[in-house]
Amino acid sequence: MAGLTQDLLRIEDLSAEFRTYQGVAKVLNQVSLSLRPGEILGLVGESGCGKSVTARSILRLIPEPPFKITGGRILFRGRDVLKLPSGELRRLRGNSISMIFQEPMSSLNPVFTVGNQMMEVVNLHQRVGRTRAREICLEMLHQVRLPDADRILGKYPHELSGGMRQRVMIAMELSCRPDLLIADEPTTALDVTIQGQILTILAELTRRKGVSVLFITHDMSVIAQLCDRVAVMYAGMVVEIAGVRDLFAAPLHPYTRGLISSITGLEEETDHLEHIPGVVPSLIDPPGGCRFHPRCDQELDPCPRLAPRLIPVEPGHYLACHLYPG
Repeated sequence: MAGLTQDLLRIEDLSAEFRTYQGVAKVLNQVSLSLRPGEILGLVGESGCGKSVTARSILRLIPEPPFKITGGRILFRGRDVLKLPSGELRRLRGNSISMIFQEPMSSLNPVFTVGNQMMEVVNLHQRVGRTRAREICLEMLHQVRLPDADRILGKYPHELSGGMRQRVMIAMELSCRPDLLIADEPTTALDVTIQGQILTILAELTRRKGVSVLFITHDMSVIAQLCDRVAVMYAGMVVEIAGVRDLFAAPLHPYTRGLISSITGLEEETDHLEHIPGVVPSLIDPPGGCRFHPRCDQELDPCPRLAPRLIPVEPGHYLACHLYPG
C-alpha cells in the first residue's frame, strides 16, 4: 500500500471482537487499508463482512464493552486514533472526520428543525455567530441542490423525503470542513433515481473541496460509478484492494469475481442471475484457513488450513488468495 507519508488514513492489522451470549465474534481479522488525500475509496462486501464495524472503529463509535479492539493501529495523519485521549477524540469527530449514516432519520433529531440542527453543528465546529452560521447553512443546502433552502431550514426532518434528508446530512457534515468523510451506505434506502443524484452530488462536492471519502456499500455498481480505488471485505478480512478500473477489468479473488458477475445491466437479457452460493459464515465460529473457502469453486489444498496474507501481486493491486501465492 502507499507509503505512510502519502496517506491521510492508514489502518494496519486491525482486529476486533464482540462478546455476545453465544460467544466471542471475531468481527475484524487483521484489516489493513489506506486512504490518500482527495481520494474516494470504496469498501465493499456483503452484509456481515465488517465494513461498518471498520468505519465506526475509526471514530471509536462502538461501545466498549461489548466491543473490543484486540490489535492493530488506526493512523490519521500519522497519529494513532486508538491512543488519543477522549478530549482529542471529540475534537477529531466532526472537525477532521465526519460520518454520514445509512438512514438520516437516525441522525437527525425529530423535535428540532433542520435549521436548528445545522446551525448548531456549524456553531460548534466553526465558532461563528448565528447570522454567519445561517449563511453557511443556506450555502451548503444550495450546494447539495436543495431548492428553496430558506424554507428547508424551517422544516422538521419528518417533513422531508428520504433523499432530501440525506442531502441535508451531506450538507451538514461537509459544513464542518472535514478532511475525511465516512459514508456508510448513504444511498441504500433510496430509489435508484435519487441514489444517482446523491452519488453525483457527493462526488462533485468532495472533489471540489478536496475531501477524502471512505464509501461503504454492498453494491459493486455504485463502486464503479463513484470510487477511485476499492477494498473488498469478506467475513472480517480484506481480500483484495485495487484501482476501480483494474478491479473491474481483471478481478483476481474468486469472491470479487462473484460480486462483479452478480451485476446485471438493464440492457442485458438473461434468464439466469449469477450469485455466490452459500452465506457469510458466523464470525463466532468462522471457517479455518481462508474464510471464503466453503463457498469457493476454486478451493486448493491449503485453503482450509492456511489463511492467505494480503500481498502485492501487481503495482497497486493487493490480494489475499492461495491462487496467487506471490
